[in-house]
Amino acid sequence: MMDTEQATMSLEQDIQISAKVNGHPLDTAVPAHVLLADFLRETMGLTGTKVGCETGQCGACTVLLDGVSVKSCTVLAAQIDGSEVVTIEGLASTGVMTPLQSAMSEYHAVQCGFCTPGMILSLTDLLQRNPAPGKDEIRRWMDGNLCRCGVYQNAVRAVLSLGVKAE
Repeated sequence: MMDTEQATMSLEQDIQISAKVNGHPLDTAVPAHVLLADFLRETMGLTGTKVGCETGQCGACTVLLDGVSVKSCTVLAAQIDGSEVVTIEGLASTGVMTPLQSAMSEYHAVQCGFCTPGMILSLTDLLQRNPAPGKDEIRRWMDGNLCRCGVYQNAVRAVLSLGVKAE
């Protein structure tokens, strides 16, 4: 069994990672204890990833990890080794909004904007799995995204509009 000093030393060690973030290769060392949300914001300057509850409850820090929406406050930065991470900045890297981003704007599904990046990334994951989801499925996918402004119904309408256009 490790003593306290050994455990503290192992947390302070840097871990070498190789990953892609928003399509750009990343080879760096990260402290073993740093959360992905903090690494993205503080080290990489990708402040679209919001930090809200820091317990995985609010969804503001949601990113795509190998195409799957995850709450980055529950993932260590060292765990992205060999993976691809997409943040809100990476969705529209060419400067053109995705259809979902445009629909969220058109249907007034953004207000203060704090929850918006996480909600968009979560719904992007949904739309990759099912391009024409129903209301109930959309609501289930938004269940992990808290919005104090209450844009849920407008977000549902925005996503539904994409399914109608796809037909």
